[in-house]
Amino acid sequence: MKKITIIALATLTLLGGLLLGAKMIQIKGSDTMVNLVQILAEEYMGQKPGAAIAVLGGGSGTGITGLINQTCDVATHSREWKPKEIDQAWEKGVSPKFFVVAVDGLSVVVNEKNPIEQLTMAQVGALYRGEVKNWKALGGESKAVSLYGRQSNSGTYVFMQEFVLGNKNYSTDMKEMNGNAQIIEGILQDEGAVGYVGVGYLYDENRQIRKGLKVLKISKEPNGTGYLPTDKAAVDSGNYPISRPLFMATNGKPKGVAAEFLQWIVGPEGQAVVEREGFFTVGEGKYKAGNDKNFK
Repeated sequence: MKKITIIALATLTLLGGLLLGAKMIQIKGSDTMVNLVQILAEEYMGQKPGAAIAVLGGGSGTGITGLINQTCDVATHSREWKPKEIDQAWEKGVSPKFFVVAVDGLSVVVNEKNPIEQLTMAQVGALYRGEVKNWKALGGESKAVSLYGRQSNSGTYVFMQEFVLGNKNYSTDMKEMNGNAQIIEGILQDEGAVGYVGVGYLYDENRQIRKGLKVLKISKEPNGTGYLPTDKAAVDSGNYPISRPLFMATNGKPKGVAAEFLQWIVGPEGQAVVEREGFFTVGEGKYKAGNDKNFK
């Protein structure tokens, strides 16, 4: 109901903006980011009645392609662009500028009935490559592993493949889901399941970890200390090893409403929304410095 209300309010605000003659800003891309960006847009338009912002998902690859082909004004993506995508952009006269708007502790989750509490990076990779078929091999019960993941147009799919699977193929047994919410629902119903989702999707409406879900600690090395993706200090320090920036990209230096919206997102009000929705703020380090540079 909360999501339906947000979309309805955003639609009404959007229509108001269009009636006032505002140019509609089209944002497209990451499914990990789509709920967050919709909420950010709704709150921003509530403060700026003349602004008109439309937000769509479809996956990071969809957003990147949209910006390259100039069918959207802003792309959202949960992975960095590939060199070939940057080459394609330049060939079409598009000069991408990248802004980090949030930080994600990409979370490895299982059904609450699974006794496993912690895995290493290598074990997560082995699971998703299909090298471990039964939880007993990792110290759990004798139960078949059931893999849940994303589709290949997803930035999260690519990020996991590069940083956790060692650029090797996913198991052909993995269930490829459309989004984070579908992965969560699958895991809640499947005692042998394991999945990966953005940290903001772990919580219910009361800001508690969803009932029926267990978030695993992840360590870099065998017998190493495990950390949770919900631990901001662990994410910021890199102790939690599966963290990543979440991006928005524009064609050249952003202008007009797009520039104002981006500056609002990375400012105090927008970052407060980011934190409220379960993700982590950009902070004062390299991400903020990079953003400041790209606004100039």
